[in-house]
Amino acid sequence: MALAVIIMAAGKGTRMKSDLPKVLHSANGRPLIEYVIDTALSLEPSQTVLIIGHLAELVRNATSRYPVAAVVQEPQLGTGHAVMQAENTLHDFNGDILILSGDAPLVRKDTLEKLISLHRADHAVATVLTADLENPAGYGRIIRENGTEHVLKIIEHKDASEEERMVKEINSGVYVFDARMLFRALGQITTDNAQKEYYLTDVFGICFRNGQKVCAFKTDNPAEILGINTPEQLQEVEQELRSREGRIA
Repeated sequence: MALAVIIMAAGKGTRMKSDLPKVLHSANGRPLIEYVIDTALSLEPSQTVLIIGHLAELVRNATSRYPVAAVVQEPQLGTGHAVMQAENTLHDFNGDILILSGDAPLVRKDTLEKLISLHRADHAVATVLTADLENPAGYGRIIRENGTEHVLKIIEHKDASEEERMVKEINSGVYVFDARMLFRALGQITTDNAQKEYYLTDVFGICFRNGQKVCAFKTDNPAEILGINTPEQLQEVEQELRSREGRIA
């Protein structure tokens, strides 16, 4: 089965207190985006699409040595809108699409391989990478069918009931989708929400309504899914990268 990868790298990173695109901030002397592209390419995808936006030419130039197709998202109308920009590049693609965040450099190749394997073995149309967090506040929760990989609902923290907020399993923002289902569903989502944006997570709502199978694969290492929104989080990720290099050495 063919694999394509879409890497989200359009964000401004307002809370980083810098005009530099978030994915070009350095951790251990390398831009964050390089770690993510290296991991993506290690999976040997047939195509890799980089969604760029804020200071797009800077990101394009910084990644020009890699075999990736850079597509500009302008204006930036949400995560669903970002993925829509890859449709022309992937219009002939038939297989699975892995979605990665350019500001989450710690996710491992073997975790992604397990995620993709589960997705295919269970014949899911969509599979989400998850983790258990001691303090899951603010994250979307994964509501599973008891004792299975089958997801019944993904609920945002603000919309969750008290019982659902007790769930520690959260949505990492890393997904595998059946390509044809993904682009078909993206054509159905709307901006009817407070932010007036196209949310990629609305695709899951369409899957649930259509009775299509959605699964979840949980990593046993929550550090893998750390994304970066603040300078403090960048320091955390840098420490984790250093400790990994120490373990490898």
